[in-house]
Amino acid sequence: MAKKDSYPKALKHGEIRKIFENIFFVTGTTAMKAPAPMKFSRNMTIIREGEDLVLVNSVRLGEAGLAQLETLGKIRHVVRLAGFHGMDDPFYKNRYKAKVWSVNASYTTGFDDPPKPQDIYFDADVIIDDSTPLPLANSTLYEFKTSTPGEALLHLQANNGVVISGDCLQNWSEADKYFSWFSKIMMKKKGFIKPHNIGPGWLKIAAPEYQEIVNILELDFEHVLPAHGKPVIGGAKESYRPVINEKLV
Repeated sequence: MAKKDSYPKALKHGEIRKIFENIFFVTGTTAMKAPAPMKFSRNMTIIREGEDLVLVNSVRLGEAGLAQLETLGKIRHVVRLAGFHGMDDPFYKNRYKAKVWSVNASYTTGFDDPPKPQDIYFDADVIIDDSTPLPLANSTLYEFKTSTPGEALLHLQANNGVVISGDCLQNWSEADKYFSWFSKIMMKKKGFIKPHNIGPGWLKIAAPEYQEIVNILELDFEHVLPAHGKPVIGGAKESYRPVINEKLV
């Protein structure tokens, strides 16, 4: 368990907004020191199940943001879909006693595979795969079994199909206000700033088999709520189809 004073601080973020009934979305900031100092946006999706809240791709909010979050329900669960994410999971675990569900990936400050023991800062309560009963009704996990570290999509059957993604499906049509100037330049150069995109960093480092990406198209969904970029509301599957098929060439 991470020490209380070691949690990353809350950075700049927006207001929580409603996307669908019982599904909410907020955009915040992530800061990286290595391989170069960078800041860019990341998103958290909030799902309400009765009186309980499930946080997907957690982002630590400031006190005003947490107060707004608490008006929606009781924070019971945190779901980590991407092995490169999760830095704020310990904060929600400590403050709200939330149960943390994670794909099979260490919480580590480094990029070594396997990670150095001294770089591991947290352990999830539950390691999830595509057979795990999730704390969400009418939902399934699409697991990339060949991704290292682990990665998955959360598929909700409501609203004609909603996919919540980590680093796989992105939608940065532009570098938004949460980007530093250096990040705007570098991430555009590296191919991150594109609508309906497959995360270039995830593809390169996690190296999933392409067939697992192609199989995303077997899911029934109309919307994507990504960890990076704007929500894709309506026609999402067809919007991502060209880039998914392109990866076959």
